[in-house]
Amino acid sequence: MTDTRSLRLGIVGLGTIASAVASSLARRGHSLTVSERGAGHVARLKAAYPQITVANNQAVIDASDLVFVGTTGSQAPQVLEALTFRTGQRVVSFMADISIEEVAALVAPARIEALMIPFPSIAQGGSPILIQPKSATLEALFGDDNRLYAVESDAALQAYMSAQAVLSPVIKLLDETQGWLADRLDEAGQGDALASEAFLRQLVGNSLLARPLSDGGVLAKLLADLSTPGGFNAELRDVLADAGSFEALQAGLDGLLKRFD
Repeated sequence: MTDTRSLRLGIVGLGTIASAVASSLARRGHSLTVSERGAGHVARLKAAYPQITVANNQAVIDASDLVFVGTTGSQAPQVLEALTFRTGQRVVSFMADISIEEVAALVAPARIEALMIPFPSIAQGGSPILIQPKSATLEALFGDDNRLYAVESDAALQAYMSAQAVLSPVIKLLDETQGWLADRLDEAGQGDALASEAFLRQLVGNSLLARPLSDGGVLAKLLADLSTPGGFNAELRDVLADAGSFEALQAGLDGLLKRFD
């Protein structure tokens, strides 16, 4: 595995995702320099990790061998054109809305290491991470407690990016169910919003991760196990199917994919 212990790390742009990446790196002992913008994130990170240094964007660049860029694609030209990169530096972009080629032109003479799409759960570990292309350096930095999914084509990345949007609808379903459950528990004289939320999180999360990620067909097996005729799960799924929920999901995913055209 690539040795990253001596690699100086920096993050330009410190929004929610970039802050989660900073937490992930610092949690495992890496020192890094981060942008001073984003006062709330800066204060939290400094309080938790003394090895994090806060600086202006150019100072982040000057202090780093590997730079993570966490601005938005629309902000990138204005932010990056004002900075001076150097030969030998490598840059990782978090920006799905601007191409690797465009970022490469903005950060020259540094070179692009990869496009990386992290998710907030990277802060705690156990998170999926999309990267394009495969990177031994990123695998070494994050692969010990996360899973990296390397994609080699824009089409594959676009499909993954569209599919990851299912997270919000799934959480919305759970949130609606939690509210319904909490109300029913109140009516039963056993109101406990914390327990109702914890129950649903554990039910869904443990069901999905009970088998190793290396196993295939897990979702199909779960559906089969939850398809007992007349069973509660099967009945509720049929109600949603009859309402056209799953057709709407497919149409929504197709619509997201078309945004890349």
